[in-house]
This record gives sequence, structure tokens and C-alpha cells, in this order.
Amino acid sequence: MEFRHVPVLFNETMEALKVTPGGTYIDGTTGGGGHSSGICQRLEGKGLLVAVDRDMDALRASEKRLEPYSCSKKFVHTNYSDIETLKNQCGPRGADGILLDLGVSSFQLDNPDRGFSYMHDAPLDMRMDEDDSLTAYDVVNKYDQKELERIIREYGEERWASRIAQFIVRSRENSPLMSTGELVDVIKAAIPARARREGPHPAKRTFQAIRIEVNGELDHVRKAAESLPDILAPGGRLAIITFHSLEDRIVKQAFNKRLNPCTCPKNIPVCVCGKVPDVKKVTGKPVVPGKEELEANPRARSAKLRVIEKLDAASREE
Repeated sequence: MEFRHVPVLFNETMEALKVTPGGTYIDGTTGGGGHSSGICQRLEGKGLLVAVDRDMDALRASEKRLEPYSCSKKFVHTNYSDIETLKNQCGPRGADGILLDLGVSSFQLDNPDRGFSYMHDAPLDMRMDEDDSLTAYDVVNKYDQKELERIIREYGEERWASRIAQFIVRSRENSPLMSTGELVDVIKAAIPARARREGPHPAKRTFQAIRIEVNGELDHVRKAAESLPDILAPGGRLAIITFHSLEDRIVKQAFNKRLNPCTCPKNIPVCVCGKVPDVKKVTGKPVVPGKEELEANPRARSAKLRVIEKLDAASREE
């Protein structure tokens, strides 16, 4: 199956990164190379793109797609939260720009073998890195009811989490749930008919929750949002595209903490801790897709782009 990748907020992201021809840029979620190709188009021979993904299929597809470009390229099989590896790849000066697109790629959603989609019947997998051991099968068939309910409620923000967990546990007492189709049927049975007729697909939130658990997504987002600014060069920018409120909240909080690092008690009129911001905000409100993009790519509807820029030492002292 061909790795198709439709990059969201493409023009807005390229504008935000301010790619310079000889700079060093990290695409921490290269996927099929959509955003990466935009970066490479703007780089010259001395410029470097570090293309990162935890999915080897994505890396192979990206390498093939980016082959025509003349800039230097490195392809790294790791997670975007692997800060030390990324730091070593971009050298002592740091990166001039880092991009994270946290959405599940079209290839992963549409490839029935990967088990990400509730629209295809497939084995319960959902691993972004197929070298990882935990699968959706393990979560669905081995977690106790209380833990399942917590995951579905917290990560899926699903109002029917208790019933869905109860129905999953009851169903697997007879035999393990083996496929996404079986899981969808159980979820539909758990949600009252009237609620099923409203809003998105009834399995959407539960599938999101299980995928987040399998891949440890929120922990990786938190670590990356908090630590990636450390490997930016002065003037370098970190751009993160999120797709649901849990991710966006983590990114927003991490950026705000960086923008307002003072730890002094609120009742002290003057800062004495000495902590000053080392970044500035590029986007006030998050950037969202326009009408034209949404018509062309409905999967972009929940995307939000937030961007910060690393300050140089002189700017921090002002």
C-alpha cells in the first residue's frame, strides 16, 4: 500500500518555520514526507533536514519522496520526544526549526493491517512503532474494567466510558476480542441508540483513547513540548500541530510555562527568582484550517497550530 500523506496547514506551517536555505530543520513526524518536502524545497545544498518518525513504513516512504531534493537529509527511526538523539543529529548550534504534526497519518488510518481505523475490520494493533510490544489487543483484553473506563474517559473524553468498559469486559469473558470490527460492535451495543445517532462515529472516542494508551502519546507530547525548545538555535521556531483537546492543552500549558517561568509567590510584587522567558510567542490564538482546506481535507477540521520562537541571550536580558 502506498504511503499517502496529506499535510495539514501546509502553507501556514511553512510560513511559521521561516525556512532559511542553509538552516537545520527537524520534522519530528515526517510521515509520508508532506511537510518535509515543503522544508526541502526551501533548503539549499548546505541546508539539513532531519526527518524523524517512529514508523519505519513512514521513514521509507519519506526517504523515497524526498530523494529529488538537493539538501542534506538524515532519516532517524525514533520518537520525537527522544531529545538527546535529536540534539545529536542537528549539531551543537541547534535547530533553526522543529515541526511536530501529531495527527495519525492517512496511511495508518487507511491501512487495514494497522488496526487504527474503526472503518476497516483488522487485527487489534494500533502501534505506530511496530517494534513496540503493547498492542490494542492487550489493552482491550487484559486491562481490568476500572482501568479501561479510566482510559476511555480520560483519553477519549467519552461520556459512555463506564458502559463501554463494562460491555468490553462482559464480551471478552466468552472469547477475546480479536479485531477492530468486533470492538466496534461492542461499543455500538454499549451506547444507547439515540446517542449513537448524534455526533461522530460511536467508536471514534474509544479508538482514540486506546491508540493514545498503546503509543503513550500524551507522555511523548508533554516531554517534547517541554524540552524541544532547549535544542533550538537562537531565533529557531517550534511549531506543533495538535488534533484533539488533550494534546492541545498539554502544548499550550508547556508553552505558557516557558513564556512565564517565574516561580515567585503571587503576593511578591517584584520577581526575585531570576527566571526569565527564553522564548516568545509567534501565534497568539492557535492557527486553524480555512474553509478551502477543510473542503479538500475534512480530516484537518480539528487541527490547531501553535508556534514559539527561541530568544537569543541579549533579548532575554531586556
